[in-house]
Amino acid sequence: MKKLRLGLIGCGRISKNHFEAVSQIPEAEFTACADISEDKAREAAQTYGIKSWYTDYLEMLDKEELDAVSICSPSGIHPQIGIDVAKHKLNVITEKPMGINIEGADKLIKACDANHVKLFVVKQNRLNSTMQLLKQAVDKNRFGRIFVAQSNVFWQRPQEYYDAAKWRGTWEFDGGAFMNQASHYVDAMYWLLGNVDSVMAYTATMARRIEAEDTGCAILHFRSGIIATLNVTMLTYPKNFEGSITIIGEKGTVKLGGVAVNKIEKWEFEEYDDDDRIALDANYQPPNVYGFGHNPYYRNVVDVLLNKSKPFTDGRDGRKSVEIIQAIYQSAKTGKRVSLPL
Repeated sequence: MKKLRLGLIGCGRISKNHFEAVSQIPEAEFTACADISEDKAREAAQTYGIKSWYTDYLEMLDKEELDAVSICSPSGIHPQIGIDVAKHKLNVITEKPMGINIEGADKLIKACDANHVKLFVVKQNRLNSTMQLLKQAVDKNRFGRIFVAQSNVFWQRPQEYYDAAKWRGTWEFDGGAFMNQASHYVDAMYWLLGNVDSVMAYTATMARRIEAEDTGCAILHFRSGIIATLNVTMLTYPKNFEGSITIIGEKGTVKLGGVAVNKIEKWEFEEYDDDDRIALDANYQPPNVYGFGHNPYYRNVVDVLLNKSKPFTDGRDGRKSVEIIQAIYQSAKTGKRVSLPL
């Protein structure tokens, strides 16, 4: 059996999830990795048994025979690296967010279209067992009319976290708590509830020495009429406390809580469904706030590349959360309500 050959660019904090996920898939393997830090590239190659490592990703793209490349670099350079990968006629797998503004996201989408390669945006939280159950409940219309939703991301990122990498917390390469840490929760709200009509938001940099925000609150008004709030801070004492989503409708109330939507804290509907039995056992203990979603995510990517499945998320899907977060930042900056699409 011919294995899919994957490359990875950016051997930092999140790359471990990618390496470990692919190690459990027999039809694929990482054969090359790159990082501007020679130590990080070498260490990743040694740890995960990767044949080749590089400090220049363009050299890797020129020399290696690859089927797809995973981008785990600082967020602000996802689009440019993705465009370079696409120009080499290789499929693109990019971590969230796919860019820090819709201009970058659009350029990446266009490059992948022009070069006839696939663009995958990592949205692993969608694949957690608890999130899958909630999505099914929404799709089956078990809530009836949904009135209100809320998401809280109450995590802790100490100053040392930002100091450990110069790009973190900068507008050029990262964005703040909404664009980086909470982007999966923004994506979840859109995925569950549909298109956002308008946004109002406050953000602040209250305790961390960074350019972008460490705290903020946003109100999302959906086209369907649903009103949702998103409350985010990286200042929770003493450690990550809650990553939650609550949906309240005329016939049901659900709260997914825990540190990263890993526990069903409330699951109540007017009418019984067999999912209710599964819901009792759906809780899990994630190793970290990233959960276990990278494994099924890569399973899907590999199946798509082997023409066995359709992609869970593509560039146009990934662009939505970038647009919503950009609207949140615009509202916070201007003090005005911002309508979508931008």
